[in-house]
Amino acid sequence: MRIIARKTLKDFWEAGHADAEQPLKAWFAEVERSDWSSMVDIKARYAHASVIDSERVVFNIRGNRYRLVAKIWFPGRTVWVKFLGTHAEYDSLDMGSL
Repeated sequence: MRIIARKTLKDFWEAGHADAEQPLKAWFAEVERSDWSSMVDIKARYAHASVIDSERVVFNIRGNRYRLVAKIWFPGRTVWVKFLGTHAEYDSLDMGSL
């Protein structure tokens, strides 16, 4: 899969969330090697991920301390990082805006 916004991940761990660096690098590497064709493929690997709709999924990062919302375009094998933040920041999101 092609991941858009790797800089978002780096900016996040450099902005005071250094404990997220290795988990985010691992997530990035694994997703980049993946070949997902549906949310079923994602749930098979990430059982604790939350499917929001047919295009958006929430990944738990570092034991659910952080949440990453991604939009997935399966035909184009593309993943957009739409949000990355703490669990508390995620709880205050308006999901319609992502």
